[in-house]
Amino acid sequence: MALIRPLTEDFNEYVRDESRTVGEADTISFPTTEQDVRDLLRELHGDGTVHADGTPGGAVPITVQGARTGLAAGAVPYGGHVMNLSRMTGFLGLCRGEDGTYYLRLQPGVVLSALRKALADKAIPTDGWDEESLKALDELYAGPEQFFPTDPTEASACLGGIVACNASGARSYHYGPARPHVSGLRVALADGDMVSLRRGEVHANGRTLHLVTEGGRELTLDLPTYVMPKTKNASGYYVEDNMDAVDLFVGSDGTLGVVTEIEVALMPTPPVVWGVNCFFPSEAASLDFTVAVRPRLRHAAAIEFFDQGALDILRSQREHNVAFAALPDVPERYKCCVYVELDCADADEALSELYQVGDALREVGVSEDDTWVARTEVDRERQLFFRHAVPESVNMLIDERRRTDPVITKLGSDMSVPDDRLHDVVAYYRKTLAEAGLESAAWGHIGANHLHVNVLPRNAEDFKRGKQLFREWAGEITRMGGAVSAEHGVGKIKRDFLLTMYGPKHIAEMARLKRELDPAGQLGRGNLFDESLLSGEAEGAATPAASAEGGERR
Repeated sequence: MALIRPLTEDFNEYVRDESRTVGEADTISFPTTEQDVRDLLRELHGDGTVHADGTPGGAVPITVQGARTGLAAGAVPYGGHVMNLSRMTGFLGLCRGEDGTYYLRLQPGVVLSALRKALADKAIPTDGWDEESLKALDELYAGPEQFFPTDPTEASACLGGIVACNASGARSYHYGPARPHVSGLRVALADGDMVSLRRGEVHANGRTLHLVTEGGRELTLDLPTYVMPKTKNASGYYVEDNMDAVDLFVGSDGTLGVVTEIEVALMPTPPVVWGVNCFFPSEAASLDFTVAVRPRLRHAAAIEFFDQGALDILRSQREHNVAFAALPDVPERYKCCVYVELDCADADEALSELYQVGDALREVGVSEDDTWVARTEVDRERQLFFRHAVPESVNMLIDERRRTDPVITKLGSDMSVPDDRLHDVVAYYRKTLAEAGLESAAWGHIGANHLHVNVLPRNAEDFKRGKQLFREWAGEITRMGGAVSAEHGVGKIKRDFLLTMYGPKHIAEMARLKRELDPAGQLGRGNLFDESLLSGEAEGAATPAASAEGGERR
């Protein structure tokens, strides 16, 4: 088939993603249309023979990719074929719901920054749009500016990848992850047949979901029986009683089908956005402030955290790297920072929220003088630079250390706990990091009790100890009622953690569900669980590293 090319050295970048994990594949393709995707799937599905276990013969493993900004190696191939959707960049149409909500249809390769710019500039491409879509577009342009609220750190992420891992980001404290903003999907199954879903139209009956494909097949899916934690969560398949069918495919890590079209619900852009950086003399004060301020704020879009390790890295970058010279000076007396973003209807509402922040600061013994308040676009850009400089600086530090020891990579956690365990989990992180003698920096979404604790290995031994520590954390986070992945998905890197969180029985249920949609286990092989489970012969099996950790969530 003309679309399929050998994966030569010219395409080496497509066997890795931002996790720094490297895989392998034999072939690659760059479809531009839904029909291309379907043709590729049919070509790769098999030769018509059937193995003894009932799976099709000749089926080629397929790893679906977008912009490869993921941190869990979900887009890293485990052999076979790479289907890269980055050239599927079409804006397909627009409609307006009865409540005034605008719904925009996109191909999965549309990059988040391009979507934001098209909305802000009122310059959405309209090639091939029908009259109804064009009329809705005129209405959108005549009204308040609209935006898509999902806010991952990497604006270079594409919509397909955002859907695949149910991405979230800083503003998810108020707006939630991607899932509630996805109103419809078109999904190509492994054999090229299509499922078209719109939110509110197809629901499970308890834990049984019936789907009808465009080819006329009726599928009865047995959903896993686990109960998801009551916290921020992107760990495995989303399942609950009577769930909407759309939600099953959002966050499925490219294992159940290939998303060829996404419909997203837009929202009016907040008229007033203020940002507040609050600085603290101790970590304990920053945690107390977070607990105190959360119930008081009605319009906080984000509550973000930076620990002493993160601030020290920024101080060093500002002093030694000219690219970071514009960073604000952070005095040494500040040990932690909490950033609060306020999305409000007007300045009076924002000022009222700001008073609440001040009251919470005084309660924990911190002065309002120890804050930066940004009310203008220019000032908020400086705050954004400050926030994004932390992970960028850590990546640069690790890349430098890899020059002397290529074994090491950054080790970043992505775990969350319920509200009442915030102090407990931070104390646990500090205790275990100190006992292991590891360097670290932590930042992230403290409003949702979701910190990215990054171990910064100095050598191979640090790297080994850090990986073992993360396995221990997965067990403890599970016991606290938390999630082992809160926003980055599971991919290949965290599948042992997922086993710790849900236990062998429920992981086997996930594998069974995948086989019902993808009998040959072609899609996203190695993501979420070990591929040995896809034969159906190893149900309940656990990898040695994971089975010793934690217990099963029922």
